[in-house]
Amino acid sequence: MDTLSRDSNNSGSILPLVGVIAGGLALVLAIVALVKLSTLQKTVTAQGDEVAKIATLENEVRAASTKSESDIKALRDGFQNAINQIGTEFGTYNGRITKLEEAQKARAVAPAGKGGKGGGVVTGTVDADGNYVVAPGDTVSKIAKKFATRVDAIEAENPGLDPTKLKVGQKIKIPKK
Repeated sequence: MDTLSRDSNNSGSILPLVGVIAGGLALVLAIVALVKLSTLQKTVTAQGDEVAKIATLENEVRAASTKSESDIKALRDGFQNAINQIGTEFGTYNGRITKLEEAQKARAVAPAGKGGKGGGVVTGTVDADGNYVVAPGDTVSKIAKKFATRVDAIEAENPGLDPTKLKVGQKIKIPKK
């Protein structure tokens, strides 16, 4: 038994040493893990601050995006209203031009009706008797220039004519040359 007790004494002295070494290694690993954990916690805290900044920036970008969308809509509506107004003005001017063209056509020489009945008074023309029908915008001086005569000759040919009160369609006598 003596051999057995020696064997058990030898094996008993190694096991506690292995246990102490394993415990020491575990303690060193635990300390390293704590240091790493502390460093990791600092990094996570710093990243959390960065995430908060990113969230703030994201909110600012969303607000700016919403504002720019509303500004673009306001610009689009403003341009559309301006274009609509321009279209309305073009329509108005087109109507005016059409009326002017129709008035110009009406001023053109119209043939007289059959049977000696006139087809209406045509302004800006002289009939066979030398009577001129006053047209819009006519003045005595314009009429005199048109027929190469003098204002006083037209006034002498038309006693009682008030040169300041010419009326469209009024007949005046043009002096013969």
